[in-house]
Amino acid sequence: MPAITADTLTLRRIAAPAPSDTDRPVRSITTGPRGFEGEGFPVVRAFAGVPAAELDPFVHMDQMGEVDYEPGDPRGTDWHPHRGFETVTYMIDGRFAHQDSHGGGGLITDGATQWMTAGSGILHIETPPAELVESGGLFHGIQLWVNLPRKDKFATPRYQAIEGNQVRLLSSDDGGALVRIIAGNLDGHLGPGTTYTPITLAHATIQPGAQLDIPWRRDFNALVYALSGRGTVGPAAHPIHQGQLAVLGPGDRIKVAARGSQDAHRPALEVLILGGLPIREPVYQYGPFVMTNKAELIQALEDYQAGKFGTIPPNALMPHRP
Repeated sequence: MPAITADTLTLRRIAAPAPSDTDRPVRSITTGPRGFEGEGFPVVRAFAGVPAAELDPFVHMDQMGEVDYEPGDPRGTDWHPHRGFETVTYMIDGRFAHQDSHGGGGLITDGATQWMTAGSGILHIETPPAELVESGGLFHGIQLWVNLPRKDKFATPRYQAIEGNQVRLLSSDDGGALVRIIAGNLDGHLGPGTTYTPITLAHATIQPGAQLDIPWRRDFNALVYALSGRGTVGPAAHPIHQGQLAVLGPGDRIKVAARGSQDAHRPALEVLILGGLPIREPVYQYGPFVMTNKAELIQALEDYQAGKFGTIPPNALMPHRP
């Protein structure tokens, strides 16, 4: 799991807690079921079974892989529409090619993120590049859906390519954890992602026996998802392992620790830490459309069928089908 690595001893340290700070307790821990997406790539449905109010402003998250493909096996999605939210694809291992009907696109590789604001409507595809299909190899990433408030549902679509070397890197107070800030503000340090909805999104690698203790906005919700490894979360040290999501209660800080021993092929605890300012508006979702009422969903479907989301460009990427 390479993503972006660094010598934590050379990085800025996250500030230790103040005496008045409180740790966020664990409200729930759920295990995401496994399924398949697109043309048949395996995913873990990270948010399954969690009430929508606990996730707001997030709508959906899949852990894609981790899978080591044989040559000819890699899968992606076909062209499909979106409206009313943002898709965030973070590649930890492997490569994913993106293209959309508004001119956005490129290759997402180890540690990079593509941030697509669907807004008023867009068509896009995400698929392994031809060379990965031919060679096979490791494929592992995250796709997160971030809701847009009603006032921004029809924003002009946009695309942000965030390379791995653009993320902000920090170290835990004890030097045992590396934190990559993709978007938002963490301890006064800003990630490169530009968002409509105030959120923070970070990926942390916590070495065996180390602890990560980070400040968190009190008006944000807080989620910790275990990408790999084993550890604990919260002041009561609730156990957490790969494929599990912890929903945290109110407080000033998030505490995550790695077990002193890890599996040989998973040498550290890897977690995604995310949260944001709840939008607190109705959410009506129908497949790739996320709106605030039923009428808007019907309009989205009619606009898509009328070709108002753009057109698939000439010489477009197409999914691999064996």
